[in-house]
Amino acid sequence: MNRLERLEQSFAQDTVPFFEIGDTVRVKVKVIESKSSGKKTEEEKERIQVFEGVVIARKGKSVSERFTVRKISFGVGVERIFPIHSPSIAGIEVVRKGKVRRAKLYYLRTKKGKAAKVAEREFTRTSKVSKTPVTAPSSEPVNETADASDSAQEA
Repeated sequence: MNRLERLEQSFAQDTVPFFEIGDTVRVKVKVIESKSSGKKTEEEKERIQVFEGVVIARKGKSVSERFTVRKISFGVGVERIFPIHSPSIAGIEVVRKGKVRRAKLYYLRTKKGKAAKVAEREFTRTSKVSKTPVTAPSSEPVNETADASDSAQEA
């Protein structure tokens, strides 16, 4: 592993929730405000600003992965690109899951009103991993012919 890979791994966050394209997410971003009057700069305040919208794209991989969120604000479409592992992101919360069949939802830029809505799908907090349990074969041999003869004798 070279230095660049080690440096990238140090920036990775473990608390990133699972979300996909079409999901409505609430991104909490740390914003630093500073008051400046003339030449002197006063104290800096940090607050959290919430940006809620539909995820229309995901790009990159591992630490350099980023996602694009689109929302409508006062009738104007606003898109913002967030790095997933950025230290300026305080948290990502999935509000609702969207049912889409595309990897990128750039077509939403041209839609207006109800046409720009993404259909909702069943909300589960698990990833795409299969939920069916694997059953181990039993150690007892099953004799189907004996079961059939027993039922014939009872009748």
